[in-house]
Amino acid sequence: MTATTTATGPATTETTDPVFRDRRPSRRVPTSRVVLYCALVLGLLATLAPFAWMFLGSVKPTGEIVAHPSAWLPRSPTFANFEQLLSKQNFGLYFLNSTLVAVACVLGNLLFCSMAGYAFAKIEFAGKRLLFGLVLTMLIIPGVTTFVPLFVLVSNMGLGNSYLGLVLPFLVTPFGVFIMRQFIRDIPDALVEAARLDGAGESRIFLRVILPLTRPALATLAILTFLAQWNNFLWPLVIAQTEDFYTLPVALALFSVGANGTNYGLLLAGAVTVVTPIILLFLALQRHFVEGIANTGIK
Repeated sequence: MTATTTATGPATTETTDPVFRDRRPSRRVPTSRVVLYCALVLGLLATLAPFAWMFLGSVKPTGEIVAHPSAWLPRSPTFANFEQLLSKQNFGLYFLNSTLVAVACVLGNLLFCSMAGYAFAKIEFAGKRLLFGLVLTMLIIPGVTTFVPLFVLVSNMGLGNSYLGLVLPFLVTPFGVFIMRQFIRDIPDALVEAARLDGAGESRIFLRVILPLTRPALATLAILTFLAQWNNFLWPLVIAQTEDFYTLPVALALFSVGANGTNYGLLLAGAVTVVTPIILLFLALQRHFVEGIANTGIK
């Protein structure tokens, strides 16, 4: 350590001891963090690769899609696949059917699941724990096991080949009830009790107090329900007996297969058409979706 004297002031001390230099904070990034970031980037690339192939393949001629080896970038980009898809008979009707079914199921889940969630979270009644236990039990039962009984029930009600038959079994889901119950349970009971003291009934409390506070959970439920019903294939395939009630996944599966094999260009163009509304919906409700997932404790 050395001392120096300046002409305009007292002596200053300059540290030259290497021990003190080694105590400076290090700016090196930990190796574990670098490894973590590399793993996340690889995972992101692996997740986005199929979507990139789908979008790029939709503008490729069929010859380039089935070529070996196949290049990622199209050599001769073309929108012939989309033109062929849109020129298919009743394609607008199939898109409308998918939209009606998905929107109806979303509205039904938002209403009925939020009502059931409010009852399980804030209202005391006989058999509450037993009923909620049945809801949780339904979560662990595979949907395949109830598919045939549900089909027989809907058919016996005379709802086969109808919009009501496509929508009715999915207007309320156990998962939606669970999400709404978990979110509403965290709303302070003081708000509900204050509304009751002011003379508000349960319906008014639900509409004026609970629903405005559950927007993140409602957005989460809307995205998950829309995604499930927009991509639903097996149930519309069984219920819809004529083309008038086909949804996009059913129509795409039937019309993408030609006499000489699968039309991969048409199939990829249809996949892009099906996935685009889902991406737009998620981007529009992304903030509420993330908040709803965090607040309901779903990991």
